[in-house]
Amino acid sequence: MSIHDIWKARKVISPLISATPFIQSFVLSERIGRPVYLKLEHVHDIGAFKVRGAANKILSLTEAEKKRGIATFSTGNHGMAVAYLAKRLGIDARVCISRHVPKAKVDSLKRLGAKIEIYGDSQDEAGEYCYELEREKGMTVIHPFDDPYVIAGQGTIGLEILESIPDVSDVVIPLSGGGLLSGVGLALKSFDSGIRVTGVSMENSAVMFESLQAGKPVKLEEKPTLADSLLGGIGLQNQYTFRMVQKYMDDILLISEGEIAGSMSFMIDIHRMIIEGAAATGVAAVLGEKLAYQDGAVVVVITGNNVDFSVLVQIIQSFEKNKGG
Repeated sequence: MSIHDIWKARKVISPLISATPFIQSFVLSERIGRPVYLKLEHVHDIGAFKVRGAANKILSLTEAEKKRGIATFSTGNHGMAVAYLAKRLGIDARVCISRHVPKAKVDSLKRLGAKIEIYGDSQDEAGEYCYELEREKGMTVIHPFDDPYVIAGQGTIGLEILESIPDVSDVVIPLSGGGLLSGVGLALKSFDSGIRVTGVSMENSAVMFESLQAGKPVKLEEKPTLADSLLGGIGLQNQYTFRMVQKYMDDILLISEGEIAGSMSFMIDIHRMIIEGAAATGVAAVLGEKLAYQDGAVVVVITGNNVDFSVLVQIIQSFEKNKGG
């Protein structure tokens, strides 16, 4: 893949996907003594960045492929992106999810009109069923991350960062399967190899982190986490993202559940924004002053806001209790 794939993706998806805004977080900027900007990907119609990569892949299909329908597997946000776009484009779509996908995301999928297939206890098992649909019904699988079109679509975020924050020196990106970091990393490093790319994951079931440690893709049991959007394997036969994360990522940080909850509370309290646990990992990296110091601006990609209301209530109640204490 090259930067040209990302520029092409931007042109392809522009009729459906708008650029998202940035805000400067003055509290975070003051904390680390550098400008900190939040890239607000949660303002997309589905509340997550995933719509970029899904759009680029779906729009690349032939008319015959579109008529046969599409299928995907997802911990939630990618499934919503595929369902949303399929509805807009008049394409039959099936979304395969595990039994552990939060109710808020299941409800969102239903509202979008997707045909939901619940199978297995992990994204990997749901993915296996998804490929059965491909073999049996001729549907095209829209992979959540390990696909050049998906990676290029996510990479359009990198172009927007470079255009809007010219003095950027650090970009913090939530990391799971690696489609987002691969695309954004490719865009940033093609412009300036000195821009530091930091991946952030939760401590529980950080499969890309463990894969990097092992030097090859590994499979992990999925454990409960507030950052449920970051759950799921990277695929033992991973073709693109494992190698690209190795190439473009400078550092990786693991964030505790307490830090995730604290960062979700911070965003509600300071910025009046609801974000999901996966998105909060990037904020936590800055709040905890975990980034190596260098000059220039920091951009944190706020990836989504699809969080179960009951989880949100618990986090707010805990925050208020601790604040009062």
